[in-house]
Amino acid sequence: MAKIVLATDDTGGPEIFASVQGEGPSVGMPVAFVRLSRCNLACVWCDTAYTWRFDGDAREHRDGATFDRKANQVTLDIADVAERILALGQSRLVVTGGEPLLQGAALGELLEALPDMRVEIETNGTTTAPARVDIRVDQYNVSPKLAHSGNAAELALIPERLRCYSLDPRAYFKFVVATPADVDEVAGLVRAHALPKARVFLMPEGTDSEILRTREEWLTPLCLEHGLRLTDRLHIHLFGDTRGT
Repeated sequence: MAKIVLATDDTGGPEIFASVQGEGPSVGMPVAFVRLSRCNLACVWCDTAYTWRFDGDAREHRDGATFDRKANQVTLDIADVAERILALGQSRLVVTGGEPLLQGAALGELLEALPDMRVEIETNGTTTAPARVDIRVDQYNVSPKLAHSGNAAELALIPERLRCYSLDPRAYFKFVVATPADVDEVAGLVRAHALPKARVFLMPEGTDSEILRTREEWLTPLCLEHGLRLTDRLHIHLFGDTRGT
């Protein structure tokens, strides 16, 4: 039986839960979440570093913490994962990570076991979904990583990938910004890759309400100036920076 690798919640069980979507075009919608483990990028401000920065990983992170792989990663049968998702009673599924498309084959099998659910995939935009996954996806939440993430542009901003997503009406772009200079970088990417402004969101980086509100004060007028959309991080205001929320 096929298996899939998930992140764990605070109990050590798989991070599968029901909540409201906290970011992007579906903010506030009731959904089921499943968080997969592993990532091909390493953002210095990542708030889910427990999905990739395991003991021995030398990639940089601002708090310097590493995580025990055994305690933060669990491998389950796909049928088990599908059963847990269905038990949450939601009609919409958000697959997040880490980078969920690294497990494309297993993810495709999981989505086939959930044929009646609408599906959002949260991705860093460095890869594309295999056909078995793509045919099941209703929405891509693409979050390309800017220079302040600490990732090299040749790894994080792949022109052919960005162009492919820009042409897909299911794809929305969500850029994490920490300073006004980051917005200038986004504006350059919008121009260079013909990203549709109606599908581009700017989101403040931060893991507490005070930082988010402070950054939104200067980010809101910049959204107006550039014709881009603003997204908050609703789950941070509701639950704080916690797993399974």
